[in-house]
Amino acid sequence: MRLTTRTNLAMRTLMFCAVNPGRIVRKHEIAEACNASENHLAQVMNTLAQRGFIETQRGRSGGLRLARPMDKIGVGEVLRAFEATLPFAECFDLEANTCPLHDACMFRVALIEALEAFYASMDRRTLADLIEDNAALEHLLKMPTAEAAPLCTSARHAAPATPPAGELNL
Repeated sequence: MRLTTRTNLAMRTLMFCAVNPGRIVRKHEIAEACNASENHLAQVMNTLAQRGFIETQRGRSGGLRLARPMDKIGVGEVLRAFEATLPFAECFDLEANTCPLHDACMFRVALIEALEAFYASMDRRTLADLIEDNAALEHLLKMPTAEAAPLCTSARHAAPATPPAGELNL
C-alpha cells in the first residue's frame, strides 16, 4: 500500500500546525519545513479546510491553524478524506472495472480485509499521538516564538552605513 502525495502532505501540514499551537502558520513556512510545493500544498489545505481539520485566515496576516484540538483529529479520518475517493485496485471501482476475475476473486476479499485492518489501526491514533513527546519532530517543525523573532529593525531593513561604490543611498 502506498499513500498519495496529497495524503502525505496533509499529515505533514497537520503535524506542522500541531507543533506550532496558538500561532497562525503560513503556507510558505510549511512548504519549506516539509519540502513541498506551495501549489500542491494549496490544494491540500483547501481539502483540509473543507473537511474541518484546519481554519484558514486570508489577508496579510493570514495563514492557517488547527480547527480543533489535535486529540480530536483522527489519523484514519484524515487518510479517508484524501484516499477514499481513489479506488485501491481496479476491482474496487465497479464502473471502471474490466477484470474478468471479479466475481470469483478471493484476492479482492483479502484486500478489503487488509484495508479494513489498516484503517482500524489508523482510527486508534490521533494527531496528538504523533506529536506528543516527539522532541525530534518538534525540533524539525517548531517555528520561533514571537519573542524570539527578529524585530523589523533587523539588518535587512536598515540602510547600509555606506553605500557600495557607484550607488546612491536614498
